[in-house]
Amino acid sequence: MKSMFMKFLLLGAISLGLTACSGAATGNDSGKLKVTTTIAQIGDIVANVGGEHVEVESLMGPGIDPHLYQASQGDIGKLSKADIIFYNGLHLEGKMGDILEKMSKDKPTVAVGEKIPEELLLTADGDTTKKDPHVWFDITLWIHAVEAVTATLVEQDKGNAATYEENAKKYIEELKELDAYGKEKIASIPEESRVLVTAHDAFKYFGEAYGMEVNGLQGLSTDAEFGLRDVQSIIDLLVERNVKAVFVESSISEDSINAVVKGAESRGHTVVIGGELYSDAMGEAGTETGTYLGMFKHNIDTIVEALK
Repeated sequence: MKSMFMKFLLLGAISLGLTACSGAATGNDSGKLKVTTTIAQIGDIVANVGGEHVEVESLMGPGIDPHLYQASQGDIGKLSKADIIFYNGLHLEGKMGDILEKMSKDKPTVAVGEKIPEELLLTADGDTTKKDPHVWFDITLWIHAVEAVTATLVEQDKGNAATYEENAKKYIEELKELDAYGKEKIASIPEESRVLVTAHDAFKYFGEAYGMEVNGLQGLSTDAEFGLRDVQSIIDLLVERNVKAVFVESSISEDSINAVVKGAESRGHTVVIGGELYSDAMGEAGTETGTYLGMFKHNIDTIVEALK
């Protein structure tokens, strides 16, 4: 009886050893890594790099503003059950900071935006101590986020490392092709018309990448207030530069931009809504704009169509 008991313990130890050697920290019966992200842009990286070896869920879906987002009890449950958590960082998810810090003590919790070399980041609202968190709008910077996700997946699941690295290579190639497409399309807009006016200042990286002047009614965070003076300043810009179109954002109320349009009309200047851009959130899952590549291409095409 004693020998059978010792044999059982030995088999159990071997089984545990094999599990540990596999390198996969999976918290579900499927054997897949369970990954939770804050914004869908990061979730899209995980889906492309992880493929069939991951289950990924993003807390913030279409139309959700991450600057103002407050985690629910359900969200905390999803974070607790995850093997890995990815978030943007750089204060994008400001109201979730304490929760993410707590989670980082128990599991890999990675701020992909903070893996980008600091010297490549833009400052926030003129404050050199804060960085602009909207890093996904420069594809060359977002590739650093892809590499950070890939490195974490490889570290947590070494058995599938080759697959993750191959998937990342293919995805990065697609990103580079899209970046080239963006440069070509934006260059077709007359230089004097390359002025992008939106509801909040989420497109600075986009402007730097593609040579556009970017102006937002609100600051980098939608938590910032704007007033009559801000509206008037944007109207002055539209009139002086003869800007013909402004843009609304999928995650922000149209009221502020509509006020700008009406204000310009009162000055005898006609400006139209050039279309809806995806800034802090992507489109519905299962649609083209529900992917990072599709969202980015939509923004490029919408801007060029309105300003060309």
